[in-house]
Amino acid sequence: MSLVEAAAKADELAQSGSERELAMLRKEWEDELESAARSADYRERAAAYRAIGQFRFRQKLELLRRGLDDESPAARGSALLSVQLLSKDSPGVVNAIRPVLHSMVSMDANQAVRRLAVVCLRNGSPQRETIVLLSGLAEDDEQEAELRNAARTVAGDLKKRAAAKS
Repeated sequence: MSLVEAAAKADELAQSGSERELAMLRKEWEDELESAARSADYRERAAAYRAIGQFRFRQKLELLRRGLDDESPAARGSALLSVQLLSKDSPGVVNAIRPVLHSMVSMDANQAVRRLAVVCLRNGSPQRETIVLLSGLAEDDEQEAELRNAARTVAGDLKKRAAAKS
C-alpha cells in the first residue's frame, strides 16, 4: 500500500468514526509520512502534506507549516487542503497559522494557492483583520475574478458569524 492509498483509507476511517483503526494506521504510517514530507520530489511532499489532513494528524501542525512555505505550489496547495480538513470542526488550526494564511492570500505567486488560503480562513474565528483583508481583496479590480469572489464570499460568512457572536 502506498502513502496515497493509506491516506485515502485513513480519510475513510475518520469519516466513519473508526478512531481506533485510524490511530493504528497513523502509527503505522507516521515515519513514512515524515520522510515523504522531506523528499526532494515535490510530488511526494505534496502527497505527504495532503495525507496529514486525511490522517487527521493534528500533531503534525509544525510539519504542515513547512508545507505552507514549500517552494512548490502543489505542495503548498496540498498543505492548505489539510488545513481546511483539520479546521472544519475547530478554528484553532486556522487561528494558529492566521498570519501565514494572510500572507499567502496577499502575496502568493500562485492564484489557486491564494484561493485555497482564502477558503481556509473561512474555518477560523471571525477576526476583524481577516475580514478587512478579504473585503479589500474582493474590491480590488486588479485581482482575478475567482479570487475576488472567494474573498467576498468568505468575508461575508465571517461577518455573519461575527454578528451572531455579538
